[in-house]
Amino acid sequence: MVRAVVFDVGETLLDDSREWGAWADWISVPRHTFSAVLGAVTVMGRDNAETFQYFRPGFDLTRERRRREEAGRGEHIDETDLYPDVRSGLAALRAGGLWVGIAGNQTARAARLLRALELPVDFIGTSGEWGVSKPDPGFFERVIGAAPGRAEEIVYVGDHLHNDVLPAKAAGLRAAIIRRGPWGYLWSDDPVTRENADWVIDSLTQLPDLLLRA
Repeated sequence: MVRAVVFDVGETLLDDSREWGAWADWISVPRHTFSAVLGAVTVMGRDNAETFQYFRPGFDLTRERRRREEAGRGEHIDETDLYPDVRSGLAALRAGGLWVGIAGNQTARAARLLRALELPVDFIGTSGEWGVSKPDPGFFERVIGAAPGRAEEIVYVGDHLHNDVLPAKAAGLRAAIIRRGPWGYLWSDDPVTRENADWVIDSLTQLPDLLLRA
């Protein structure tokens, strides 16, 4: 049975277009150019942060995040960044008796911004707060520690094969991949994804029926 479902953040719950655009503006690179290089990095299976090195060798992401905040141009999340199915999908899962959490590779600031949205969830945690990031096994140990039940009773939902599906399965969780955002479209039909993901979905509204039947 499934007792808990935990969600990745970027391109699972949030459309990251605004934030990537803000980074392109910050380093004075045309948004289309930045997006194209980000896509190439994605296809190579490399960390998204490596995108900056193509434009600014030696780019220090932590320092530049701090500089953005000091300039009043820091990370921002509001209702318009949520995909349209987020509130209804999360609420339906909770109404069905499932524990619902959010855990992703985001900053501590992002965690505060997410909490301010008052989403219908039981828990929010980020790598910035935990000091460990996906796909490190320690991240999924934190997920298991936060959620009720055994690992096999927890479903992790994300958009990335290497950051979400494979490490979640290696930790003993069940995994779902959502087909949206660049990584979701890239990885959802990959043979390795199909072999390892328990579910491939197009919308969060599909989850209540799938998970409550499981």
